[in-house]
Amino acid sequence: MDEGFHLTALDVRRYDFGRSLRGYDPERVEHFRTQVAEELERLARLTQDLEGKARNFHEQLRAFRERDKALNEALVSAQQLRAEIRDQAEREGQLLVREAQVEAERAMEGARAELSRMEDAIVALDRTRRTFIAQMRVMVERQLAELLAAESAPSPVNRPNYDGSGAA
Repeated sequence: MDEGFHLTALDVRRYDFGRSLRGYDPERVEHFRTQVAEELERLARLTQDLEGKARNFHEQLRAFRERDKALNEALVSAQQLRAEIRDQAEREGQLLVREAQVEAERAMEGARAELSRMEDAIVALDRTRRTFIAQMRVMVERQLAELLAAESAPSPVNRPNYDGSGAA
């Protein structure tokens, strides 16, 4: 699909198919346009919600990185304290470092997993959107082919009279 082409619900609602004698039922076309516009609006809201969630997860990741930085700074302080109170500070500092690293790693893994899930969801949504657009394209092309066939069909007004009288 052309990446420069973006169809909005408003575009669908405002599009004019034109009128013809043997065209489609205007009420059905209008109903279908309304359904398509509502679906586009729903997908836009869903995409917006997911983008908001992704932003929140990125913000959480930033906060976890700040915590990690703070924990590393605490590690430096613990090392300075160890120099002053060697035996006891060394045991306590190592314990704090291990716990902090385990907690930070758990938090980072959780954030990475959630970010990965969100990215997968976004990819799936994009795939669904592309499938929907492809299906819409096929349907519109099929309807266009039917319109072209209907336009090229002989008119019943121009048919010869076959009642045997010879009059047309």
